[in-house]
Amino acid sequence: MYRLLSYILCFCCCALGSSAQFAPQVGQAGSTAIAAGSPLFVNWASSCTVKRGYQNIAQAALGYATAGDSSAAIGMPDFMTVSLGDSGMAILRFPSPIVDGPGPDFAVFENGFIDNADSNFAYLELAFVEVSSDGINFFRFPACSYTPDTAQISNTTFMDCRFINNLAGKYIGGFGTPFDLAELAGIPGLDIQNIIMVRLVDVIGNITEPSSVDTGNRKINDPYPTPFPSSGFDLDAVGVLHQAPLQLPQVEPCSAYSVYPNPASSLVKIRFSEPTSEGTILLYNSRGTLIFKQSIQGPAFGVDLSNYHSGLYFISFISNNGQQWVQRLTVL
Repeated sequence: MYRLLSYILCFCCCALGSSAQFAPQVGQAGSTAIAAGSPLFVNWASSCTVKRGYQNIAQAALGYATAGDSSAAIGMPDFMTVSLGDSGMAILRFPSPIVDGPGPDFAVFENGFIDNADSNFAYLELAFVEVSSDGINFFRFPACSYTPDTAQISNTTFMDCRFINNLAGKYIGGFGTPFDLAELAGIPGLDIQNIIMVRLVDVIGNITEPSSVDTGNRKINDPYPTPFPSSGFDLDAVGVLHQAPLQLPQVEPCSAYSVYPNPASSLVKIRFSEPTSEGTILLYNSRGTLIFKQSIQGPAFGVDLSNYHSGLYFISFISNNGQQWVQRLTVL
């Protein structure tokens, strides 16, 4: 059934041909972009694993993309990004599973920017979006790209997002590209009411070879090559619009760091046993919503609590080698 629906979607898109018109850029009537500060967001990715791609996949000797690190994709958008490189991947997890609700269910943020000469156009770098409900099998949103492929888009060329659908990076920085899980309903092996991972796969925007193609087997044209450390899709954040009932983080005490005072009223300090401890501090409220994120380097760090209501919180430290610990924190 899902395969049939995908074929129907591709047929409808292909019938539109080069005149295909999807939702326009931020600021234009009919845009589906969701601003980073929208109250529609109920949570953000809490962990990210990145497998880098090449700066230029046709010139492997240049090496891999290196700009940013995986912690940049955790929490709310802040224009701090991690670059995936050509065909690079990022896998994101969330405090609670994403579920299918009315309209879009999550949104992906990149750092594209508008063309000052024409607000319909912007510098965009694209990625496929896939989801998993078991952490093993991933299923891709059917994507359409009708950007003309008669001339290669360079790393100085702007694009019209009205030719793009269901590809992350469609919108400029600070605005999320939305995705609706209902489009994937009926796929064997996928529970759209229990999405535990989102995977992004950078588009190789080459109109010759190697290249990436959309669901209709059309080559996707986006800036290529981008032979820099910041090559490829630049991931800023993934925001959740609909989530399952929250499960509070599991408390995992650790001698590697201490939290004091606890309870606290205005400032809580985190002290590490290793003076060179590096990682990310995360603060969750009692509902499990991520409300604070900061990259740190030991031996100590403080979090200002003066703007938070009294109650139960969870403070977590994720080390740069992937270990994570969680402790309860009472705010007076």
